[in-house]
This record gives sequence, C-alpha cells and structure tokens, in this order.
Amino acid sequence: MTARNSRGSPFAPHTDEETAAMLEAVGVESVEDLFDIPESVRFDGEFGIDPTGERELRAEMRTLLGRNDDLTEFLGRGHYDHYVPSLVDHLADRSEFLTSYTQYQPEITQGFLQALFEYQSMLVELTGLEIANCSMYDAATALGEAATLADRVRETSGSRILVPDLMREERRSVLENYTEGAGLAVEIYPHDDANADLEALSDLVSEETVMVYAESPTVRGTIEEGLEEVAALAHANDALFALGSDPVALSVLEKPGKIGADVVIGDAATLGLGASYGMGLGLFATREGFVRQVPGRLVGASTDAAGERTYTLTLQTREQHIRRERATSNICTNQAWVALRTAIHAASLGPSGLVDLARECLEAPADLAERLNSIAGVRAPVHDRHHFREFVARTDQPAQAVRETLEEYGFAVHAIDDHLVQVCVTETNSGKADALVTAFREAAR
Repeated sequence: MTARNSRGSPFAPHTDEETAAMLEAVGVESVEDLFDIPESVRFDGEFGIDPTGERELRAEMRTLLGRNDDLTEFLGRGHYDHYVPSLVDHLADRSEFLTSYTQYQPEITQGFLQALFEYQSMLVELTGLEIANCSMYDAATALGEAATLADRVRETSGSRILVPDLMREERRSVLENYTEGAGLAVEIYPHDDANADLEALSDLVSEETVMVYAESPTVRGTIEEGLEEVAALAHANDALFALGSDPVALSVLEKPGKIGADVVIGDAATLGLGASYGMGLGLFATREGFVRQVPGRLVGASTDAAGERTYTLTLQTREQHIRRERATSNICTNQAWVALRTAIHAASLGPSGLVDLARECLEAPADLAERLNSIAGVRAPVHDRHHFREFVARTDQPAQAVRETLEEYGFAVHAIDDHLVQVCVTETNSGKADALVTAFREAAR
C-alpha cells in the first residue's frame, strides 16, 4: 500500500503530512479532536476487511448471493412487483438525469424539470385533485405530512388523527413519529370485513378530529367501498379526509377528488421501480386551496422572455428557503430520479395500457382465489369483496406451516395470523400460479 493510502480510506486519501497540515490550520492536534463522539458509541477496532481484487470480490459476492433462497414471491402487502420496460432503464440512466445534485437550476435542467412536471400532471389526472408535488420519500412520510397539513388548515383545538386498524404497522409507526412533535394523537377505527366500519367510525369522529385516513386498496387487497361515506363523516366534523392508494389502482378507481378526498398519499414506485423492499416514492396530491401548505417541492410551467415554455421549481415551503416560522415542512430532498422512472413507465404504458395493467390486478387475484378456494382446507378470499393484486386465504392447517411448506416448493407468501395467509399476484408471477396452486394443495393436507 502506498503512503497516500496509509490511513486506509479510499475516500480521504491524504498523506500523514497533508493531514497534519490541515489539523494545524484548524488548530487541533488530532483527527479525533474534530469530532464529538461519546465513548459509549465510538467504534474502536478494526473492520477486518482485507484488500481484495476485483475478480476475487466478484466470486465472493456470487457465493454470498447464492445463499439467498430462490423463491417465487407472492408477497405484496405494500411491495408490488410490476414488469418495468427496459426503456425505463435506458432513459433514466442517461447521464443528464444521473446526478448526485438536485435539479434546481432551470437554465440547465429543463428536461428533468419537464419530466417532474409530467409526473405531477399524471398524479393530478389520476387523483382528480389540483395540486401534486414532485415526490416525497415514501407513502409513510407523505401520510405524516398530510396529518400535519390537516393540523395547520383545520380551525380547531382538536388533535385526533383517525386511521384504520388494518393499516401497515410500519406506516402507522412513521405517522406516530411525525405527529408526536405536533401534539397530535393517532387513534384507530375498526374494519368490518376489511372495509371501514362506518358505524364505529361515526361514533369516533368528532369536532376534535383533525383528519380521517382510509386506504383503497386496503392492506388486505380489498377495494374500500365506503369512501364517500368516510369523506362525509370527516367533512361533517370539519376534518380533512386523506386517502392512501397508488397510481395503478387509481387508473380504474373513482377519482379521489370526486368522492371528497382532500389529500391523496401513497407509493408511486409501483410504476418504474418494481419491488425494492425499501426504496419508495411518496405521492402527495391535495386541493389548490392548500397549495402553500404542500410539503416538498412543486415544479411549475411558465414562459421565458423569448416566449418559450419553461419549467422551474415554483414553491418550496421548507425553512432553508423561507422564514422558519412560515415553513410547513423540513423535508429537504425528494425522490426525483424515482419519480422520473415512474413518469417514463406511465408514459410508455399510456392511459389504455395503465388501465389494462390495473384490470390484470383485478382479474388475476380473483382467478387465483377461486382456484385456491377449490382446495380442501382452504377458503379464499376470506373477505367477500373486490380485490386488487392480493387477497387473504384461511387455511385449516396453521398458516406458518403452510408458509414453510410453500417455501419448500419454491414460493413465498405472508402468514399474517394463526390460520391466515396473504397472496399477491401480478403480471410478473401469474405464470407461476398453476405451480402455486399445486403446492398449496400439498401444503393444505
């Protein structure tokens, strides 16, 4: 190893002499003096990572990845795998789009800004609301921002946020983190056969309620049928109604803006990204009256001095850009590149292609549930509703045992209760449905 790399870091390749000169310049004796890291959390040891050649490293990674189970996933519950056309990679990977810096400057980034404007326009059309921002981290952060927006615009001393009991725990946890600092309380309303229990919700909602949240499709894949009633209950108490969904489902469902939604949140990464099990793309749309309360950024269209159509960031309500007391959110970045991928994927499908994809998401689970229901010891779907992408099945055998047996046959499903499993089917795994049914028949014995 050369003297330049003697400190062992390829990211700070300074010689000891260079480091000493910099420390002297800032007036400290050692690198450790630059940082205030408590002893209790300071790592004091060796990472044990030996220098490795590229060929050896590739071989090691192949061995490591080979330890993963090679399963066909029918998982769902927030992560949905759709086929992403290769043109998405080819266009999104162009060098003018790949940058570590956010595209602020309209004089050099018209292409990216136009793509984000198109993304916003797509969400406006799908949600029926007037305003959509150019992305957030994920659906959970978008929901948290919806709650704090409701708290700002709702003229009440109340602090209650009502959410469904079948909501994903991870999403609710992020919401609770968001609302704790704002002094809001997250409370749960029950479901009846995987749709909102409207009578129970009516008893819970009051003038103290700031926002009522519902999802369609629900976490169990059911289409929520009482959204207009949920919206009416919220509005009767001057609360906001927020709906969670995704762009594929919205292409065949009634526009949320028409049925009373004030805010629509969700994960738009169902287009353009595939199942990533971590990375998301939070969509956020709302009414024009709340435009100055919208978190994140808005890309707007205008006309330059030469009369040409132009795009620019027109609104950023975070404290780096406006006075702190007027900031509505401190979200400092977004998912611009993922939003670009979503916009490309949606544009490649077009309106009819998006609807065709959504129809597959309605038909495939209905067909698979019917076939599983014909197996002795299996009842599917558990909920007598229309489903989108996924459904819950009840098994006489313990759900965990069924899940493990299916794994032996090469399939992954969720066990969500003692005798409940959840199955998700899209165009990417529907070709393995026959084999899954055969495996289910063995698992249900």
